[in-house]
Amino acid sequence: MNFRLCTGLAAIACMSLASCYPYNENTQKKKPTKAAEKTTATPDQLKAKEQEQEELKKQKAQEELKKKEELTPGGTAENAGTSTPPAEDPKAEPKRTDYAFANKVPGKEGFVFSPYNNKVVDVRDIPSGTLVQDPTYPAAEKKYFRVP
Repeated sequence: MNFRLCTGLAAIACMSLASCYPYNENTQKKKPTKAAEKTTATPDQLKAKEQEQEELKKQKAQEELKKKEELTPGGTAENAGTSTPPAEDPKAEPKRTDYAFANKVPGKEGFVFSPYNNKVVDVRDIPSGTLVQDPTYPAAEKKYFRVP
């Protein structure tokens, strides 16, 4: 009877110790390769980037024209305030070039809150300052933000 009692107590002790031991779940999961994690720019993102570059070129050209118009024929800027400014075209609306920055998720590296709806967006392996499209919106709405 003593033998059965000791065997039973030993079995119960082993089971309780085994249930307290932490189970490592990460050993069975395969880690994805870095090539799979990288994201490529969508055609919409490429178009947006090209449009930004074109707008910057146009702005620089306009600034140069304004500087040239301000100068008097003698080459000095003495009477720059008396010259009339060029007429602006009311049809041409300047496109919005400044985009909202997302907010970082505290404690989670590579995740940000969308500035439009505060949903979590994965931006791992995307450099800071990059313009990305918000995946929580359909492509027709085209909501963009910058990675902090």
